[in-house]
Amino acid sequence: MPHGPNILGRTGMVTAALLAVVWPSAGAAPAPKANTNFIASAADLKARIPGQLRVTRPDFVVFVPEITDERVNDTGNEHFLVFDGPDGSLMAVWTQSSAESQPDQHIAFSRSDDEGKTWTKPRTIAGPQKPGDGHMASWGYPLVSKAGRIYVLYSQHIGKHDNFVHHTGWLHGICSDDQGRTWSAPQNIPLPRSRNDHPDTNMPPNMLCWQKPLRLGKDGRYFAGFTRWTSFAVRPNPTKSWISADSRVEFMRFENVDENPPVKDLRITWFAANEKALAVPFPGHPEVSACQEPTVVKLPDGRLFCVMRTAAGSPFWSVSADTGETWSQPRRLLRRDGGEPLLHPLSPCPMYDVGGNEAGSGRYALFIHNHDGHYQGYKPTDTSFHRRPIYIVRGRFQAGADQPVWFDEPQFFMDHHGVSLGKPGTNGRLDLALYSSFTCRNGRPVLWYPDRKFFLLGRILPIEPSVAPDSASRP
Repeated sequence: MPHGPNILGRTGMVTAALLAVVWPSAGAAPAPKANTNFIASAADLKARIPGQLRVTRPDFVVFVPEITDERVNDTGNEHFLVFDGPDGSLMAVWTQSSAESQPDQHIAFSRSDDEGKTWTKPRTIAGPQKPGDGHMASWGYPLVSKAGRIYVLYSQHIGKHDNFVHHTGWLHGICSDDQGRTWSAPQNIPLPRSRNDHPDTNMPPNMLCWQKPLRLGKDGRYFAGFTRWTSFAVRPNPTKSWISADSRVEFMRFENVDENPPVKDLRITWFAANEKALAVPFPGHPEVSACQEPTVVKLPDGRLFCVMRTAAGSPFWSVSADTGETWSQPRRLLRRDGGEPLLHPLSPCPMYDVGGNEAGSGRYALFIHNHDGHYQGYKPTDTSFHRRPIYIVRGRFQAGADQPVWFDEPQFFMDHHGVSLGKPGTNGRLDLALYSSFTCRNGRPVLWYPDRKFFLLGRILPIEPSVAPDSASRP
């Protein structure tokens, strides 16, 4: 703090010094609280790992960052998508970096040939190995053709951004015909412009697809929802917090994956675009929407059910009766018709079909924080701190109901001890933002998830309430 003019004079200064010696506590400010989140060095981070690796009780460990003074570009791990490889293996792609949105952000790939017990050392398949090697690549997602070609599409940064640096990018992709051993050169997939994109057509859009596309579209084609963040040039953010930036949910269907075209020739049909995009008003600012990160499941009657995160204190839902081409107006997610709302802040809230991603079994698992963002003294804008713990909420299809999936009481699923993890020299991360994926192989449902966007882990889901974890299992 800058010093003001000396109004004490020499005598007053001496007197003040004497008082401080005789009564050292008189008027003294309390000692500053130590920042226990700060990660001082690679050694400090390595010391945290043994006590934190299994605190969320994983059944599988996919990746633990290598911690050396020279290598810190793998301490950020998120957007973790595990999928069935065409050769019967498990495969995974995720977004990796030293920390989210840093210039070294890239797409990593790994595989397991023993049902997830062990995994190969990850390889960078798109984006820079280190800052300066090229522009960041983010948010990759897989599609596998019936003939076995693996596509990975992702957002390619070009050196300029619109609203947020890690959101803006063209849709690029690569493919592999040898089970991921080698990959094609990147190619661009042309995108139609949205009225919510920047008016300058040279500025890429802000589009994030956060879940695996599934064969839920017409004739079994790949289908997915995605978030389009509106350009600030179109709709400025009305508050100082990022959570009020305008965002809406749209959908896409991949028409010709099974024809094995080059990446650039993939054809995509877009639904709920422009004025039809799904929107949920931001509290206090109804002119903007905060509606993001859709998860889509199939209902036993053939409809599609979508759950989205919002800033309204709850997830919202929508339903489609025509395999995703049109959608109902989003509504607050309740436990059941006429019941209490499920509470959740602006944080991922994935929902999976426990019978299999495309099964339409009528049995579902939803993951929420079970609070509306007011948590341990934090507010909804404090997203680095309130995105925990994780609760599992079992859902069941209700034929003839208004809200077609009804939910049981939320049950505690996992948390950690409040220890931060991440890049040395930073405060690391405390959030359990569930940028996860799901597989069901041999009748075993597995949630694959990042812990504090650091570890990549897997956990077998309890199917019946009688084997569900309870509050006694909290760390």
